[in-house]
Amino acid sequence: MFLPRRKSTVVPLVCFIALSLWYFNNLQPTVGPLLPSTQQQAASHRVASGHEPSAPNAPVSAAIDGHYDPSAAVTKPSERYPVQSLIRLPAGPPDNIPKIQHSFGTETQKEKAEREQRLTAVKDSFVHSWEGYRKYAWKKDELAPIRGGHATTFGGWGATLVDSLDTLWMMGLIEDFEAAIEAIKEIDLSKAKLQLLNVFETTIRYLGGLLGAYDLSGGRYPILLDKAKEVGDFLYGAFDTPNRLPVTRWDWEAARKGAEQEASDVALLAEVGSLTLEFTRLAQLTNDDKYFDAVQRISDVLDQQQNKTTLPGLWPVIMDAKRGKFADVGYTLGGMADSAYEYLPKQHMLLGGLTQQYQKMYEATLTPITKHIFFRAMNPENEEILVSGSVRVNENAGAVVPDFKAQHLGCFTGGMVGIGAKIFDRPDDLKTARRLVDGCIWVYDHTQTGIMPEIFQMVPCKDDLCKWDEDWWLRAVGIRTDKIEEVFQSMTEVAKGRWVAENQRLPQGFSSIPDRRYILRPEAIESVFVFYRITGEKKYQDAAWRMFTAIERYTRTDIANAAIHDVTMTSPPKDDRMESFWLAETLKYFYAIFADPAVLSLDDYVLNTEAHPFRRPQVK
Repeated sequence: MFLPRRKSTVVPLVCFIALSLWYFNNLQPTVGPLLPSTQQQAASHRVASGHEPSAPNAPVSAAIDGHYDPSAAVTKPSERYPVQSLIRLPAGPPDNIPKIQHSFGTETQKEKAEREQRLTAVKDSFVHSWEGYRKYAWKKDELAPIRGGHATTFGGWGATLVDSLDTLWMMGLIEDFEAAIEAIKEIDLSKAKLQLLNVFETTIRYLGGLLGAYDLSGGRYPILLDKAKEVGDFLYGAFDTPNRLPVTRWDWEAARKGAEQEASDVALLAEVGSLTLEFTRLAQLTNDDKYFDAVQRISDVLDQQQNKTTLPGLWPVIMDAKRGKFADVGYTLGGMADSAYEYLPKQHMLLGGLTQQYQKMYEATLTPITKHIFFRAMNPENEEILVSGSVRVNENAGAVVPDFKAQHLGCFTGGMVGIGAKIFDRPDDLKTARRLVDGCIWVYDHTQTGIMPEIFQMVPCKDDLCKWDEDWWLRAVGIRTDKIEEVFQSMTEVAKGRWVAENQRLPQGFSSIPDRRYILRPEAIESVFVFYRITGEKKYQDAAWRMFTAIERYTRTDIANAAIHDVTMTSPPKDDRMESFWLAETLKYFYAIFADPAVLSLDDYVLNTEAHPFRRPQVK
């Protein structure tokens, strides 16, 4: 089974990889030399608070107030494998990339009143959770939203604090924003509370959070960029390996003491391939190419290997980062792979279209993705919906074997395909994007709580007409059960399926729900937000409101909001966990879809996988 991309300890990683290897019937990676880099790539903003930006690309300021002492930063040892020739940021004026956002007209008074009422409800939810965090878990990584405690999951530097910064600014909560900045000055990277750091998670949350807050606040708070540079320099140590590919689960203290290190031969694609936006933006803001060099080398390896995998055009979940190779046979756009694909069109935008590498890589993924990963799901309303699944390659049989298992994490794909359709002028892809977004909305609308589960199985269409066939659905349900009760012995497949569907609370269209949790995830509302901004169609705001009200109804606690165990129960039990992405992503997207379209404009910002906004280069 697939498991969430956001985990912080080594034990879950071992379990994830072992399960994914089992899931995909994985082959052992082959051993071979790292292929060298083939080429060096050539080279109207408003926020909710009403602030206008200062120069967003200004170099890092040396003027730091007395509350922050940069001399307290982590001492860095000499590099064992220093870069001999830096890959530099592409130079020149940005290309005129096509606009993403719809040209919104004037709304009626009734429409405005409804939108603002919804906007206020989302903000109230954020304030409720934020106040719970301030009261019970201030400066800690995560709030325990039931008992009022806290958890250390991402180094102990206040992950929720940093992750929430740009949401605070966007919602106009400036007093809280500035209080958080005061707390950030106390972050000491030399005192991480975990031995092994997840470099990917640290990058998207801490580095991304600081850079996003700096950009969104118009560069008014130099401490944000100073602290981002400190985090970037700290993480840069994970790239000090023989092939300059990063150690993804990093013993930072051993590295600080000068221990030799190398990239893992069993690494997750998302954790290696999803660092580009954050390090590129840091390079742009500091005028220091070393950060761009670090991630561009990863992109060059992915580029070189893209058509050499067992499913050309795609990269499998598991990567041999030690040798820069892929030999795995499992493919998905869900957990452990997702953001590596997501970042391709986004890096193109962040670089101002000055290199065609990322467009080429992205477009090369689309044919195998649409052919093998996306599938049309049969449903009682006969809606044209697509779901993102997974496949494994049976090399002996020369076959691509689909698995119609979907994940909440995979719902980002509708937004990704929609953005790609706009910026790369691929209008036909908008149909695919719409069906993917509609598919995620459909799943939300058809569970007992109105909330999507973590992992679920749907029934693919049996023919091109894709008309609902209840017996076909029930057979699929019956086949998937491993029940051996005596009552099953005389049952037909249809009868067995009906018994299972009733006893396992399977809504029509679902053949199984292996993981029934909802952990406050953002991916569905992310794509609904993006597609609303692309099309301007109000039905996507209405869908977002249904999603938000359902989530609020079932996850709210006296302190904040909590994950729930089973979205098919009418009174699901809660889990004492509130990951930082609830405030960083989920509520940010819910707020933005009801805000003025100029707030978090997709033509002004590119959002990292934690929804942190980086200022895009603008054509003058």
